[in-house]
Amino acid sequence: MVVQDIAYVELFTRDKRSAVDHLVSAMGFTPVADSVEVDRSSLLLRQGDVRIIVTSGRGIWGFLDEHGDGIADIALTCDDVASTRDAALLAGARPEASLRGSAVVSGFGDVVHTLVPAVGNPADQLPPGRSWIPSSGTQRPQGHVRALDHVAVCLVGGTLAQYADLYRDGFGLSRFHTEYVAVGGQAMDSIVVRSATGGTTFTLVGPDPAKDPGQLDAFLERNGGPGVQHLAFLVDDIIPAVRELRDRGVDFLSTPDSYYDLLGERFEGLGGMIEELRDAQVLADRDEWGHLLQLFSRSPYERNTLFFELIQRQGSRGFGSSNIRALYEAVERERLTAG
Repeated sequence: MVVQDIAYVELFTRDKRSAVDHLVSAMGFTPVADSVEVDRSSLLLRQGDVRIIVTSGRGIWGFLDEHGDGIADIALTCDDVASTRDAALLAGARPEASLRGSAVVSGFGDVVHTLVPAVGNPADQLPPGRSWIPSSGTQRPQGHVRALDHVAVCLVGGTLAQYADLYRDGFGLSRFHTEYVAVGGQAMDSIVVRSATGGTTFTLVGPDPAKDPGQLDAFLERNGGPGVQHLAFLVDDIIPAVRELRDRGVDFLSTPDSYYDLLGERFEGLGGMIEELRDAQVLADRDEWGHLLQLFSRSPYERNTLFFELIQRQGSRGFGSSNIRALYEAVERERLTAG
């Protein structure tokens, strides 16, 4: 009853053409296959080992009305699907209806987990339970994205421990890191849970209800409750990746110039790379294993819900204080500017 990897994530959207165009034209994903059902249609996209299903249609209007465009399903590969389903239900998950005969259980908010057998590399297989038709035409060259590094999940304040226990007891994910970040009168908690393979990592974040309302409270309101805040894509070389994606139309959050003035004092060893980071507006962090570089996009969706991250790990295996604080402060700057 152990979860291994994320087989795919499914994005529900009202404007399928726009959502697909952003992921393909701007972010470099490749169409793999189409599926048309009675009340919805889906397109499977891939880049590296990341698979995203983009779905629209009247069958998902309830989700869209409540939450806007966002991730509705995070499919998980399991050693034993039936045992994992039983363990998840025993740990507090709910059984969810499935249109395709798969085992589906609740996750957080209205996001569910479809459970699929762990056989080979999930990125090389079509998701089960749908009639897929392979996409025609010339395939795009491989993009910069190599894997799904982690999924950031925004939860109601005070519930993180409950969900961390659910993922431990029901899915076999262990607590990897905890962090409390205070910025001015606001604060947030985070707990990272991860599978033994490292293929499934959820960063659970939530506002401190004892502090002033902030960006996470705003996300929960826009999203109609808990949901996926962002997907973090692992890349091998973030600076050229950011430059290319920015040229293609991806809108990244801005970083104040003063950040880079202090970066050399914070991180010895970056040296001349600081000016490259400044030019690309990429953030840097470190832990006891090494450095990581990252940058966050603005949400391309109408309700300003889901957004994306690019992350490059140079030995780093964790989620340091500066990493989590950088995201919080970057989004907070954007929220205050927009307000």
